[in-house]
Amino acid sequence: MRDAKLKIALMASVLLVAPLLFWAAAEFAPPRQQSTYTAPGLDPMGPEAARDDLFTLLPALLLVVYDAFGRTEEGEIYDTLAVVATGKALEMLYLERAGAMVGGGLTENDQAIHEMRLTKASSQQSGDTFLLDAQWEVIGTVGHSEHIHVRGNTYSANLTIMPVEGAWKITDFELTDVDRQMAGEFMEAERSWWN
Repeated sequence: MRDAKLKIALMASVLLVAPLLFWAAAEFAPPRQQSTYTAPGLDPMGPEAARDDLFTLLPALLLVVYDAFGRTEEGEIYDTLAVVATGKALEMLYLERAGAMVGGGLTENDQAIHEMRLTKASSQQSGDTFLLDAQWEVIGTVGHSEHIHVRGNTYSANLTIMPVEGAWKITDFELTDVDRQMAGEFMEAERSWWN
């Protein structure tokens, strides 16, 4: 009987003291460092900064996608996309660019992005992951033989951005709309302009 009373007293003291120990450990523990992640051309940022600065983070990632789309070597396209995309997004974006090449699309480095701006973005955050519904405008030139076209397109997409291996990356990308109403005028240009 005495052993049973001793066990009960010991368990009661543990139950009373344990919360105090957890409180003391939390109270006097060093502050937790928030992780930061890189993005091309930007200072490393944590999830709070990324949430507050999505209008800078998303364009930084998309500009690298457009840089990859301007390349013609398959390895360069893939490696450039892999800087800012992974998983399903990397596969989808790579196949989109490779399909344009196979289908008779751009075969030379004859396109340039002159301006890109995010016009709308709504996001939902879950931990370090952002689900975005975004719209952006792109103005650029595409060259063919002895002339260039100025193009302005508006894109809408659902994207997922999250940290992967220390960097902010696009992990899912679903293009929902392309509006080419802003397409520019045909202009004659000297071939040396884009060589």
